[in-house]
Amino acid sequence: MLALTDRQQQLVSAIQEGLPLLPRPYLAIGERMGWSEAEVIAGLQQLQQQGIIRRMGLIVRHHELGYRANAMVVWNIPDPLIVDTAQRLTQFDFISLCYQRRRCLPHWPFNLYCMIHGQARQQVLAQIDHMVQQCQLTHLPREVLFSQRRFKQRGAYYNFNPSPHLPAPSPTGGPRAH
Repeated sequence: MLALTDRQQQLVSAIQEGLPLLPRPYLAIGERMGWSEAEVIAGLQQLQQQGIIRRMGLIVRHHELGYRANAMVVWNIPDPLIVDTAQRLTQFDFISLCYQRRRCLPHWPFNLYCMIHGQARQQVLAQIDHMVQQCQLTHLPREVLFSQRRFKQRGAYYNFNPSPHLPAPSPTGGPRAH
């Protein structure tokens, strides 16, 4: 794991909400930070060379584009097969997210998660069926969890300087009583 310098943390903090929609966004970011445009660009290039930033893109609010059939497919994959299975599943363009999590036995046996966004429920179910057939996963337990309501959608947010005025999260991840 690489530790970010204070300047790198400042730069990541400045860009994580997105780039300003201006002809020279790096100039605007630099002005906010007290940096030159060239320093911002060089800093981003360094973060990319270090593998900290893979790419920069935009976050599309898919629901507003008519993609309202969003499903998380959860799988119970034997541990020795998880990497190979995940690599095969991520080859499908309609998979937007794929990751492994620990099982919570005995109630939740699933350890691989894939997100699919579609305009219609039947379209998503057809994509899942195609994926299952192509990857020969018919024998593995899975569940399809369609979203019912979106409460929040955004990219990841990294807080390098947590506020000392906020309570620490509870060990269970829920809010802590005061």
